[in-house]
Amino acid sequence: MTDANRLIKKYPNRRLYDTQTSSYITLGDVKQLVLDNEAFQVLDAKSGEDLTRSILLQIILEEETAGSPIFTSSMLSQIIRFYGNAMQSIMGTFLEKNLQAFMDIQGSFQDQGKNMVDGKQFANPELWSQFMSVQTPVIQSMMSNYIDQSKNMFVQMQDQFQEQTRSLFGNFGFPGTDPSSKNKPDPTKK
Repeated sequence: MTDANRLIKKYPNRRLYDTQTSSYITLGDVKQLVLDNEAFQVLDAKSGEDLTRSILLQIILEEETAGSPIFTSSMLSQIIRFYGNAMQSIMGTFLEKNLQAFMDIQGSFQDQGKNMVDGKQFANPELWSQFMSVQTPVIQSMMSNYIDQSKNMFVQMQDQFQEQTRSLFGNFGFPGTDPSSKNKPDPTKK
C-alpha cells in the first residue's frame, strides 16, 4: 500500500468497501474523499491490484458527462494523440506540473482575497463566489500570459535541442546537420 491511510476494496459485484468505516461506499463518497484531500487507495479485493487510477477516471467521466465539462473534445483528442508517442511521459509530467502550479496560484489568490474585506475573511460563501466570478477575467488573462510564456519557452527549448542535435550529428557527416549551417534553410528542400 502507498502512503494512503485509507484502504478501499472493490469487490467483483463492483461495490466499494471502505475498511476504515467498515461500510460500503459510492463513487460520490470517493469523490468526497478527494475533495477533502484524504489519502486513499482502492484495491481489487480478490487480486490486490491497485484500481485507484481507474476509480478516479470513473469519477472524472461522471463529472464530465453530468455538468459543465472541463475537457473539450479537441483537448481530449490532443491528449489521446500523445499515447504511444515519444513525448507521452513528458506530457504527463507537463500536465501534472502545470495543474499543480495552477492550484498553487489559485490557493494563494484565495488566501489573499479572503482577507481583503476590512482585514476579515469572507464569512459568506456566496459573497466569495460573487467575488471570484468578478475576478475570473483577471485570472483568465493571467493564465493566457502564462500559456504564452510557456509556449515561448518550449519554442526556445526546441531551437536549442535542434541546435544541439545538428552539432552532435554534424560531426558524423549526416546530411543537413552541418553545425555551421544552423538556421539556414536547406536549398534542396522546398
